[in-house]
Amino acid sequence: MYRNLWEYVAALERAGELVRVAAEVDPVLEIAELTDRESKRPGGGRALLFERTGTSFPVLTNMMGSDRRIALALGVESLDDLTRRIESLFSELTAPKTSLSDKLRMLPLLERMSRWLPRNRRGRGACQQVVRTGDEVRLSELPVLKCWPFDGGRFVTFPLVHTVDPESGVRNVGMYRMQVFSERSTGMHWHVHKTGERHYRAYRRLGRRMPVAVCLGGDPAYAYAATAPMPDDLDEYLLAGFLRGRPVELVRCLTCDLRVPADCDFVIEGYVDPSEEKAVEGPFGDHTGFYSLEDLYPVFHVTAITRRRDAVYPATIVGVPPQEDAYIAKATERIFLAPIRRAMLPEADDLWMPWQGVAHNIAVANIRTAYPGQGLKTASSLWGAGQMMFNKFLLVVSTPDDVRQAGVLASLLRRVRLPEQALLSRGPLDVLDHASPQAGLGGKMAVDLTGVSPEDVPAEIRLPDRWEFCCGVTSVDCSLAEIWGALVLFAGRSAEVDAERFVLRNEVQGVSWVVVMDAAAEEFPFSDRLWLAAAACDPSRDVRLSGGMAFFDARTKAGGVGGFARRWPNVVASSPETIARVDDRWAEYDLGEFVESPSLRYLKLQERPGAEF
Repeated sequence: MYRNLWEYVAALERAGELVRVAAEVDPVLEIAELTDRESKRPGGGRALLFERTGTSFPVLTNMMGSDRRIALALGVESLDDLTRRIESLFSELTAPKTSLSDKLRMLPLLERMSRWLPRNRRGRGACQQVVRTGDEVRLSELPVLKCWPFDGGRFVTFPLVHTVDPESGVRNVGMYRMQVFSERSTGMHWHVHKTGERHYRAYRRLGRRMPVAVCLGGDPAYAYAATAPMPDDLDEYLLAGFLRGRPVELVRCLTCDLRVPADCDFVIEGYVDPSEEKAVEGPFGDHTGFYSLEDLYPVFHVTAITRRRDAVYPATIVGVPPQEDAYIAKATERIFLAPIRRAMLPEADDLWMPWQGVAHNIAVANIRTAYPGQGLKTASSLWGAGQMMFNKFLLVVSTPDDVRQAGVLASLLRRVRLPEQALLSRGPLDVLDHASPQAGLGGKMAVDLTGVSPEDVPAEIRLPDRWEFCCGVTSVDCSLAEIWGALVLFAGRSAEVDAERFVLRNEVQGVSWVVVMDAAAEEFPFSDRLWLAAAACDPSRDVRLSGGMAFFDARTKAGGVGGFARRWPNVVASSPETIARVDDRWAEYDLGEFVESPSLRYLKLQERPGAEF
């Protein structure tokens, strides 16, 4: 694996997966716009190393934003290799040990596992070659990005945030965005469900100041481990050690009693005072493709910044998918399938989270069935498992085919029997889910397709030769009807829509899925419509099962549509000014053939400028 981030940069360059940008590029909006264009190239484009950023440090973006790069980052040829490695490990650990020789054969495995444990080192690490403390600390010396025009400021987007449970001493390394407030303070975006927030509450109960250390860079396995859905009592650096095949070496911080990887590029040391009033943080163009709106979060006070002499500043951007985080999520699917199978779902063959669901909104579980109701049991189990509790729409299938292949899911959904194969429920949702009736709490929908067979004859589709537009519906896309058994209806955002009555008036038959969307989505491709629909729809309020059909109101709910009472965020997009600037400078960047800004499409979804409307 990699001894530092420069080694990974060199590996990317050798693999043809990196482009150096020699032109001066502004960390405010310009780097994000260029990265967004590159990341939406087929296959995720290339990693970008911006060598001149108006600071002393280059910026690396999109470093894990493709199948090839996420595999390189985790030290494998492909993610399937990693899946096999984990399956082999679990098989060795769980195999029956009936004889002394069986038990003795475990010794080499245990010795190998001991090498993955993080190790404390004496003295300073490379991450402490340059030290700034007290009044010397200036966050403005770092090329911190402002990604989108209505962001509340500049945000550190790829931080490894280290905290320790004050009662158990167990370390957590999480990835929580940090808005820069001043030269020596930032926000700390801990959601209520996250381990960092739990540690914060524990320090508040004890009336103690909370030490925090934030790392940037080093082996990319650290960044992956910080995003991974690890159990609270397992150290993320154990996972990183497994991925690297060698331990993470840790050194003590200079101004707080925490340990960090010796080979990181930057370390930002400090504390959070739980007795202090929280500060307004945000808005921020988030991985959902919408702005997360401003709210109150703890303040992180910086006491020191240490770094390597040749430090690289790593950053990621999130926004309308797919972005780099889609490939990180794909690695999580492969890495954590084995633990899920061993711990709670032995019947699971696959768990897929399409990128259009931005990690949580959509999931597909492929299982082996042995008894009635097993699909419903799977839904209940997954909704109670770690971060899967945030899932909103879940399909449970039982098929020997790869559910990622075009047509496999369509064939099953075309043969669904509603309402008996659907389950509506309620439970925790991601705090960033803006469609839920209450922040962090809303509806869930599972569809149990395990009893559907390709031999089942689907109902005959009957559509009118000429549509009668009524009931608020202004147009129809029936291109998915024969393959998916689905209709997409379009309507004005503020219109009163009765999709069920519209279908009856037009004597539609054989269709199972009817989705109502904003008229502005009519020009968008299927993948964007799926993303928009999953983001805008809450099953407890917006799904109705009737007449053998499921009706989804996936329109924007801003302004109280459907009784929605919360604020509604805007879609994330660059500003026309930033787009024009990058267009004009394109030849200077030396990135090859011109790539149009993806934001030109998404600006059409913004009814007015701002983080909300």
